[in-house]
Formats: sequence, C-alpha cells, structure tokens
Amino acid sequence: MEEKIAALHAEQAKAVEAGGKYVERHRARGKLTARDRIELLLDEDAAFLELMPLAAWGSDFPVGASLVTGIGVVEGVECMVIANDPTVKGGALNPWSVKKNFRALDIARENALPVINLTESGGADLPTQKEIFIPGGRGFRDLTRSSAAKVPTVSVVFGNSTAGGAYIPGMSDYVIMVAEQAKVFLAGPPLVKMATGEESDDESLGGAEMHSRVSGSSDFLAVDERDAIRLARRTVARLNWRKTGTVPAAGYAEPELDPDGLLELIPSDLKEPFDPREAIARIVDGPGPGNEVAFDEFKPLYGTALCTGWAQLHGYPIGIIANARGVLMSQEAQKAAQFIQLANQKDTPLLFLHNTTGYMVGKEYEQGGIIKHGAQMLNAVSNSSVPHLTVIMGASYGAGNYGMNGRAYDPRFLFTWPSAKSAVMGPAQLAGVMEIVARQSAESKGRPFDADAFAPTKQMVEQMVEEQSLPYVLSGMVYDDGVIDPRDTRTVLGICLSVIANRAFEGARGYGVFRL
Repeated sequence: MEEKIAALHAEQAKAVEAGGKYVERHRARGKLTARDRIELLLDEDAAFLELMPLAAWGSDFPVGASLVTGIGVVEGVECMVIANDPTVKGGALNPWSVKKNFRALDIARENALPVINLTESGGADLPTQKEIFIPGGRGFRDLTRSSAAKVPTVSVVFGNSTAGGAYIPGMSDYVIMVAEQAKVFLAGPPLVKMATGEESDDESLGGAEMHSRVSGSSDFLAVDERDAIRLARRTVARLNWRKTGTVPAAGYAEPELDPDGLLELIPSDLKEPFDPREAIARIVDGPGPGNEVAFDEFKPLYGTALCTGWAQLHGYPIGIIANARGVLMSQEAQKAAQFIQLANQKDTPLLFLHNTTGYMVGKEYEQGGIIKHGAQMLNAVSNSSVPHLTVIMGASYGAGNYGMNGRAYDPRFLFTWPSAKSAVMGPAQLAGVMEIVARQSAESKGRPFDADAFAPTKQMVEQMVEEQSLPYVLSGMVYDDGVIDPRDTRTVLGICLSVIANRAFEGARGYGVFRL
C-alpha cells in the first residue's frame, strides 16, 4: 500500500506541474499560478479538499485538465473554488476540463456551496470544439441556477475570459477584475475586425477599466492580483452566509484504532476478504459522552456478508453499509434495503464502503429470488434522499457497484483508495467467459476449439480489463472525486459531512414498488 501511495503522489504531482516550463514564464510576468491564488484566497491554515486532481489521466491532455477544483474555507465559509490553470495551454478548456467543471458545479449545487471562479482562460480548446461547444453551455446555466437558489457566485478575472468564457463573469453575482490584466469580451480585436471591419484594442473592447467605468460588467476594480483576492475574501465575508443543516456533536473522540492500520488492511489479492469493521474502527469517532459505543452494528447475525450499523464521524451521525465478504446474496440485499429505509426515516446520511464482486449467481440463488432481492436494494439506494458518501476500498464489480451506490447512483461524494478496482467483472472472469463463449461457438459449428490459438486473445482481454479497472483510469474519466490515501479517509469524510450540513435534508418518505 505504501508503494501504491507513493505512485499516487507521483501521479498527483503531474497535475501540480502540468504547466512545466510555462510556470516560470507566467511568474516572470508578475502573475500568480492557479494554486498560488487558491492558497491566498483560503483562510490561513484552512484545509483544501482538492477534487478530481487526476482528471484527464491517460488521455491526450495534461493531468488535471487545466483546471484546479476543490472545497476550501474563505472567511469561515466553505466554498467551491474553480481555478483555470493559465500555464496549461493558456487555461484553454478541453473535454475533460468541461466534465470536471460540471462535476464541481454539481457538488456545489447539491451542497449549497458558494462558487468562486478564479478565471483566466483562452476559452475552448479549438481542435476539440465539437466535444465542448454543445454541452459547454451547461456551465453558464448552472451559475444562473445557483444564483436563483440564493447560493452566491463570485468571479475573479485575472486575465483572458473571452468568447463563451465571458459569460462566467457575465452570469456571476459578484465580479472582480484586475486592472491592466483582465480582458473580457465576446470577440477579441481580430475577430471584431473580421466580423464588422471595426478597429479596436483590448482595453476599449473588454479591459477591466472599461468594464468597471463604462459597461458596468465589473463590480470591483482590483489594482493587482493580490488586491483582487482581498476583494474576493471581503465579498465572501459580506455574504451573511449561514448553515441550515445538522449541527455536529461537540467534543467527539478520535477513532478507537490508529488510522495508520488502514495501510495493512487491504490484501494485495482482492479475492481475499477482510473485515470492514477494522476500517470502520479507524474512521469513525471513538466512544465518548453521547456516543458510548463507536459502532452500533445492525442485524449482525443476518446477512453476514454485509456489515451495517450506526456511528458518528467528526460529530455527525452516519449510517454505514460495508461489504464484509465480496459477494452479495439475498439476505444481504434485503438487510441493506431495510437499513437504507431506516436511515431515511431518521434523516441520517449513509456511507458505503465497497469491497464486492457483485450479486451471487447460480441456479440455487436465481430460484431463491436473487434478482428481486437485489432489485429491492437497488430500489432503496435509488430512491433514498439522504446524502450518500461512497468510498471504494477494494473491488467494486458488476451490479454490486450499483447496489453499493457507485457513481451511476449520484452519491454526494465518491472517493477511491489506491487499492480499488471497478469493472463489469474481474479480469480473469471476463476473459474466462469469453473463452467459454468462443468454445461453445466453435462446437455449435462442428469445429474443434483451438485453446492455444485463443490464448493470446484471452491474455490481451485480461490485461485490458485489469488496466481499465485501475483507480487512475477511472479517476481520469472523472468517475470519482479523487483517489485518496486511506489514512486521510476520516478527514476527507469529515469535510464532506460538514459541507453536506450547509443545507437541511430530509429522508425519503415513500418508495416505488418493491418486488416481494
């Protein structure tokens, strides 16, 4: 696990250093990098939960997708911060940047987080415009909907914000522009010349001074970048922002067991089961006043391949559903469905801890109703309206990924450990299935099956599925919100629960038809 974590840090470093030689050129111009701007924006010593740092991993675009996104505290207010990285192709947005931005705005909307855009972008990456243009307008729509929901949006413009990018400040509640740097226009001087024949310059067309004095598109004119960040902090300080959700218990205890033990928990072979209670005891609050028992297990003697129970994490009440053994059978599915309904009855968030190979198959289980029992669990997950958090610790295969609230079921947050793997099934199983199908096909045609000739295909499929199921690949596709060091799980989840508490929520009071 230590080797996997070291490899993770190396991959995350690629996002930090994505601009390469252009970082020094950027600084030589007297400008701050995206991460410098974020650090100055946040309260001193405040945590920054960076989200999707590996977006675009494995693609033709730099790791991080020319965008830095995350949750940080500004003047005591938790905010979603979205910063263009101008050292990566001038901050141009590629298809993965757009997807990453959408996910950040989804998180902000679901959790009532004010959004601060630190803007400096050349607009769309033109060679991939066909993948960006049509869906890209959603980002502007989301900003206006956030404002309509009384969740503030702030835009700080440090440089170019042209074409579609002009609508980011144009649709924000508060706009700050840096003098002699910000350039906000629908079309730059060359395009205006081509379209209308008009001669113009950057400042008269879209400079910060003009927008502050003439067009009114800027609310505050900053003398430099640091002044712009100061103005952004003052703007947030005046939002009169208040949380309306759950108030955490005061004086909670640290976990019973040392979180460092999480590194030894996951077997190198994910076929080997491990006890999730060992993970839970290292993540949740330990016993203390008002929390006499760290984890109150629910139905411990029934459906023992699934562990369910109630706990407290950083003072917040939470229900936990964790795979105790990889496979989910009828008892486990029914147990989970009941537990999810109970969590909704008492308005308690749910944490799903994955290590599953999926639902059990075979004649005995099909006849026993595994489909309808699995459907009950999926129904409960789908229609649950309390916030869900998901951590993929080990395997997450097949419909087990769905039943355990994978990405398709819209958890508020989803993180993976470096040990995680997700796919339709395990590599060996998938390759084996293909071999059986090929063998049956040959036999149906009266031909002998050549196992030796099929062996390279089987090996290629197994290797491909193994590679595609690794956490970096899935994180690069923005199927999670980040790959995290297991030891950071408690802190990460604590931040998420605090963010969720921005807005009150209520559990589902009705479900669809359960097949009984």
